[in-house]
Amino acid sequence: MFLRVIKNALLLPFVLALSTQVFAVQSDEIKHLLAYVEATDCQYERNGKHHNGSEALAHIRKKYDYYQDDIQSAEDFIKYAATKSNLSGKHYKVHCDNQKSIKSSDWLKAELSAFRKAQN
Repeated sequence: MFLRVIKNALLLPFVLALSTQVFAVQSDEIKHLLAYVEATDCQYERNGKHHNGSEALAHIRKKYDYYQDDIQSAEDFIKYAATKSNLSGKHYKVHCDNQKSIKSSDWLKAELSAFRKAQN
């Protein structure tokens, strides 16, 4: 029993350091996705109305703040803050020039994948 306590005490700093690193990576990914939404020239559609990147960002930030306790990853961020309307259940869409419209979740997941590849 005593050895287990000692072992756990010795491992705790490593576990905390690792969890801090994981949180920092997730935070960087979410920050990148927020910047990506804001900088886009595409139109973000919510409930049939089109919004520019800054307007979309303002709405997504509100949802992000509301769901922050549920968000443990960039994928959770996309799911809770940037996928669909809680009121209507309609999926958000992104409309870019000369491209088919795409669900915002797919658009953001593609960017997250590209961001992760660029980080490695």
